[in-house]
Amino acid sequence: MGLSQERKQEYFSKLENLLDNYTKIFLVGVDNVGSNQIQQIRISLRGRAEILMGKNTLIRKVFSNYIKKNPGHPLEQVIPLLKGNVGFVFTNQDLNQIREVLESNKVPAPARVGAVAPIDVIIPPGPTGCDPGQTAFFQALQVGTKIQKGQIEIINEVLLTKKGEKVGNSEAVLLQKLNIRPFTYGLVIQTVYDNGSIFDPAVLDLTEDDLTAKFVAGLRNVAAVSLEIGFPTLASIPHSVANAFKTLVAVVVELDSFSFAKADPYKAYLADPSAFAAAAGPAATGNASAAAAVEEEEEEEEAPVGTDMFGGGADY
Repeated sequence: MGLSQERKQEYFSKLENLLDNYTKIFLVGVDNVGSNQIQQIRISLRGRAEILMGKNTLIRKVFSNYIKKNPGHPLEQVIPLLKGNVGFVFTNQDLNQIREVLESNKVPAPARVGAVAPIDVIIPPGPTGCDPGQTAFFQALQVGTKIQKGQIEIINEVLLTKKGEKVGNSEAVLLQKLNIRPFTYGLVIQTVYDNGSIFDPAVLDLTEDDLTAKFVAGLRNVAAVSLEIGFPTLASIPHSVANAFKTLVAVVVELDSFSFAKADPYKAYLADPSAFAAAAGPAATGNASAAAAVEEEEEEEEAPVGTDMFGGGADY
């Protein structure tokens, strides 16, 4: 039975009010999430965020009306994303903190027959607690076992169901026997809306170091392209100046009739490299002599005064 006209109007008013009062939104998937779990999440978010569920047709209608009242509003980008079983988490606080609350409220769940595995289902090696009479059941699932201390023991790690595959009846029974609850269900963030920007939730994992590295890499790419096509930019000008200087010095060192101050040291070195080696030699020798003098002085200071080899006074 659908909502009454009065309830629909209440829902429309509430959603429009949330759109007016909050600048940050998580669009979340709510598959396999029960009402009790959602209520627990609401309690955890109390005072920091609000959760709203509803049918996509109603939500689209509210968004469309809101855009008509606010032409060009960036929330228009959300409308095409309203697919499947989704809901909203509205907040004005730090998105990472709200995400942590959502993650902490995910609960383990058994693998039910026909459910699509959101992850690879892996059975670890070790004792199972099952009696030897159930060996045939494990063999039917191609699970290698041995009998150890009166119970079945799995020899190697087993990939029971791959991500995206449906859980079969035998697989579900085995997981139940082993008391393994491989899945966790909760509100899954699908899209993030933040003050007019829409992005993937993976962006929330980026740190300042990641952003700095990407910015530097971008500058390098801009500089490389600019140098290649000969189009000067702020990123490429330092490299262009350095390259031009090298080219100018290379030309000047071949000329006897022309030079400039910055090029003179290079010309002098190329004209007589031995002069630079000779200048460096005495300096190195002087340093070595000074070091030797310091060592000799330290040795003299360490000489014993007024004691014999046994620590007593000297007789001579």
